[in-house]
Amino acid sequence: MIMVPYNHTEFINIVTDLVNNNYISMDRIDDAARRILRVKFTLGLFETPLADETLVNQLGSQRFGKGSCEEVTRAVEEWRERGCSRVDGNNYTAGTTILCGISAAADPSTEIVYSKNPDADFVKSNNFSYAIVVVGETPYAETAGDSLILTIAEPGPSTILNVCGNVKCVVVTVSGRPVVIEPYESQIDVLVAAWLPGTEGQGVADVLFGDYGFTGKLPRTWFKTVDQLPMNVGDSHYDPLFPYDFGLTTKPVNAS
Repeated sequence: MIMVPYNHTEFINIVTDLVNNNYISMDRIDDAARRILRVKFTLGLFETPLADETLVNQLGSQRFGKGSCEEVTRAVEEWRERGCSRVDGNNYTAGTTILCGISAAADPSTEIVYSKNPDADFVKSNNFSYAIVVVGETPYAETAGDSLILTIAEPGPSTILNVCGNVKCVVVTVSGRPVVIEPYESQIDVLVAAWLPGTEGQGVADVLFGDYGFTGKLPRTWFKTVDQLPMNVGDSHYDPLFPYDFGLTTKPVNAS
């Protein structure tokens, strides 16, 4: 399936010409169409082409939020060893930030200090017991997310170095794909991939504080540098930072 909403007529003409000149076989076209139709039949889209709106009022409810939160706790991966309201961004999406989740998960006696972009002096002067650093990619979709460098934007890297160089720290990456983390790895005590947890930051906090164990595994290889890409399991140059299917498994803190 090719998404060409603005020049589909030109696309059809080009593909037809390629088929007529034997650059693309009809078997290839049939195979592509068969795969798409198979999925649509499996999903029942030919029998029920429109969405069932009977449960539309349940979307975003506490029941669905709890289910989303549980899915987040299962997806979060670890690689190395209260009174906060939900966020209402608009009429369509409501959610809980990771910071709010931490506030809810931490012991009431724990003092939580938030700083958006702390420098090293701030960290040293406060004599923290530990720190949680959340960094990641800025929002993107489709071609706006194309990147040849796959780096975390500033002040993410600076924050990692300023904080983790002065106190025990957990770094949580929020991204839709592997990003460059190897230059900072030696400074990090615990590294966690939250991927894109959606609206339920509480799920990330729940595993950080041991209410749930870490169970997630890498769905793809995590590179050391972008110069290694493309890199897949079995390649002669396969030398990743974290291999495919890697992830530490832990039990909940209160598990017997």
